[in-house]
Amino acid sequence: MPHLFEPLALRSVTLPNRVAVSPMCEYSSIDGLADDWHFVHLGSRAVGGAGLVLTEAAAVSPEGRISPDDLGIWREAHIEPLARITRFVRSQGRYAGIQLAHAGRKASTPAPWKGRGRVELADGGWQPLAPSAIALAPDYHTPRAMTHDDIRRALADFVAAAKRALEAGFEVVELHAAHGYLAHQFLSPLSNQRDDEYGGSFANRVRFVLKIAAGVRAVWPEWLPLFVRISATDWADGGWTLDESVELARLLKKEGIDLIDCSSGGLVPTATITVGPGYQVPFADRIRREAGIATGAVGMIAAPAQADQIVRNGQADIVLLARELLRDPYWPLHAAADLGVAAEWPPQYLRAAPRDSRPRQPR
Repeated sequence: MPHLFEPLALRSVTLPNRVAVSPMCEYSSIDGLADDWHFVHLGSRAVGGAGLVLTEAAAVSPEGRISPDDLGIWREAHIEPLARITRFVRSQGRYAGIQLAHAGRKASTPAPWKGRGRVELADGGWQPLAPSAIALAPDYHTPRAMTHDDIRRALADFVAAAKRALEAGFEVVELHAAHGYLAHQFLSPLSNQRDDEYGGSFANRVRFVLKIAAGVRAVWPEWLPLFVRISATDWADGGWTLDESVELARLLKKEGIDLIDCSSGGLVPTATITVGPGYQVPFADRIRREAGIATGAVGMIAAPAQADQIVRNGQADIVLLARELLRDPYWPLHAAADLGVAAEWPPQYLRAAPRDSRPRQPR
């Protein structure tokens, strides 16, 4: 089996290793624009050796932001600040990806360190949209149930955002259908109580996600990979299940999706989640085996040997790190040394590298 530092080919993209930067919201944008914080945050992880550097959730529309401080890709002005980042990531021999997202009923909330609940309309908030008019919790906005025009507009926003992502130089797109945001809200019976073709049966509840995938795949170049992040289970009675995730992954594969990024939860605050090191890895393992599609594992993966074994055991094709890469942007370089693998280091840092390290080449 391959190991954590072997390349991974996805269409024409060959990631130099199996370590990816998981999307992590920074809540540091004004009007959706990437700025110096994003450049340094994402650029540091490229210097640190991650094969794939994914941005945080980038809103495909203003109302699709989680907070007023979210990154965006809903207008042309967002392209060049993002292109500055992708150029630097490429100069480090790494690949840049972007996560496209719509918050749905979890929109118009403050950045975590500014409080919780909703941002009132008088304070710059807005009316969220969702499959059904069901609030996440009493202190959140009650969303407006989407009309068919709203659904068509949201689908078009994802497609337009993918076109901008290509212009900005990204070579991987991930569609966000996890963590209780809009696409996930359509999937789960706990948040989707529609009685039209987008609600009720499994086939109806997955329709929105499949249409996003088909629409983006139609404009995203055939030679570039397309990911989908899902919550493999809601961890709640009556919610979305792992069995449904396996079937959705099979359907997404038919739509041209290349990898399922397997997370979980986020839909309801009452979920009971059994948390521990690698607690979500079994989801990636089962979806990979039963749906026959590449997967990514995420969640409390910290030790190099742990990450390496996930790949060696065939449980996932890539490992996405979040908190561990916040603690140590150079985790991939340190992990390679721990595992006895000769990694490529930035030439500027070679004086600090292990003796058998190689200078990194730009792409």
